[in-house]
Amino acid sequence: MVVITLQREKCIGCNYCVEVAAYRWRMSKKDGKAVLLGSTDRRGFHTIRVNHDEYSDNKIAAERCPVKIISVKEI
Repeated sequence: MVVITLQREKCIGCNYCVEVAAYRWRMSKKDGKAVLLGSTDRRGFHTIRVNHDEYSDNKIAAERCPVKIISVKEI
């Protein structure tokens, strides 16, 4: 399993995550910030557990994020 976490409040809307893994990320039309599809929000941290096949794309998204608000961990 892989855990992906987004600290959405700090998002600057650069769109890198969507470019790399569009199946898991979208940009909100309301505020222009990233949305982690299928995640649950707990105190500003949006988290989801996914299969290992999503690890590499989302790890690249985390590395490209200029404000470093995406975490991707294998469990």
